[in-house]
Amino acid sequence: MLKTRILTALALLAVLLPVLYFNNYTAFAVVASAFFGAAVWECFRLFNPGTGKAALIAAFWTAAFVYAFFISPNPNPVFWFAISVLVWVLRFLPSLRFGLPPLNSSANTFLSLIYAIAVVGCFAAIVEMYRHSPLYLLSVMAIVWAADVFAYFSGKAFGKRKLAPSISPNKSWEGAVGGCIAVLVLATLSIVLGGEAMQNTFPVRVQAGLGWVALYPILILIVAASVVGDLFESQLKRRAGMKDSSNLLPGHGGVLDRVDALVPVLPLAALIGAWL
Repeated sequence: MLKTRILTALALLAVLLPVLYFNNYTAFAVVASAFFGAAVWECFRLFNPGTGKAALIAAFWTAAFVYAFFISPNPNPVFWFAISVLVWVLRFLPSLRFGLPPLNSSANTFLSLIYAIAVVGCFAAIVEMYRHSPLYLLSVMAIVWAADVFAYFSGKAFGKRKLAPSISPNKSWEGAVGGCIAVLVLATLSIVLGGEAMQNTFPVRVQAGLGWVALYPILILIVAASVVGDLFESQLKRRAGMKDSSNLLPGHGGVLDRVDALVPVLPLAALIGAWL
């Protein structure tokens, strides 16, 4: 299992790193569209387990995504960022407390469309931040990755109070707080010691535009959003009786398993960046 996980990670890096390093926009568009299509396919499978139409639906959404964000002269990504943030605040976050509608219900079908829109917002943010700078995009992703890694170790060492036992029994408040503290420390170090190499990163831009007093609440909000995104997908998988969103990435599960925490974070960060 570990060997498979490592080989898959190396294969992904072999594809993604050249796209980012050489700043090849055409290659980026192809890769981003492929990952978007996979994420939407997994999304509709999670909401409708056993459906045979997920691939057809995903193909339609991918074609619309490609036109809207790579072909259309007026993509208006900020609209998608705002809509995504709103649906997370008004619909997905409350579901962690009140639960999801039953499968095979009209409410579930409607919710699947809303979540697909949130996925659109996430990938629209990826496109927009990549256009700004691949480093800028990576800096936002790194916040989520750091929070996740340090939350794991903090939870292992200190975890006692369960964060959401009915959804994800292994997550603890101590782990979430530990991940958040690590992000604040790493962001501070990147600003103070990073020099020119870090000038085009999200924490540096926020600190330069809004100051230290605003930086820390924004980073805490982003870490909290990443936890919500992770828990929401866990909730979807638990309801659907699935361990992973798919097996597209051997050893890692599916695309949504890798980006679940990014789905709410990237539109939020992109909206803040657009405001700055």
